[in-house]
Amino acid sequence: MVKLNKIYTRTGDDGTTGLGSGQRREKYDLRIAAFGTVDEANACVGMARLHTADAPTLDAMLSRMQNDFFDLGADLATPDTGEKLEYEPLRVTDQQVERVEREIDALNADLEALRSFILPGGSPASAALHLARTVARRAERLMVELNEKTGEPVNPAALRYINRVSDLLFVAARCANANGRDDVLWVPGANRD
Repeated sequence: MVKLNKIYTRTGDDGTTGLGSGQRREKYDLRIAAFGTVDEANACVGMARLHTADAPTLDAMLSRMQNDFFDLGADLATPDTGEKLEYEPLRVTDQQVERVEREIDALNADLEALRSFILPGGSPASAALHLARTVARRAERLMVELNEKTGEPVNPAALRYINRVSDLLFVAARCANANGRDDVLWVPGANRD
């Protein structure tokens, strides 16, 4: 359980922040950047949800995603280095990945196949979901880069989760555009004249 009585601690005034293990890292550290970007994606989903109240099924999916993003941040903040911890760290699970896949399939069932790339936009919800998607993709790139570094493992389920989430956000953006009918399509070379 989380209990926050005091918001400022002054412990980060030296340019470091703490991992779940208690280890201090520079605030620009790649691991910190990865879970910070997950937090940014979460904020983008929160902004998108301002426009999804009239779509309760989609809004519930996004609500679950926001909660999962905190799980993902906790997972990233406690790297599995084999070091003994005093607690069981929270990890993203394959079940969370599978749930996202089912949600993608459910949303995608009513969409027509794409015949062009989509420009982010259309409805306010769709535009916000596309922004969230791009931030989630950036988080994924950082997580993959982190995982490639020696001694910086990333939970494989967490990598699959962030990959699926950006797919879900793409499909959700199409759904928010009247099930794709209001998608703004890319027209290659349209402005070359």
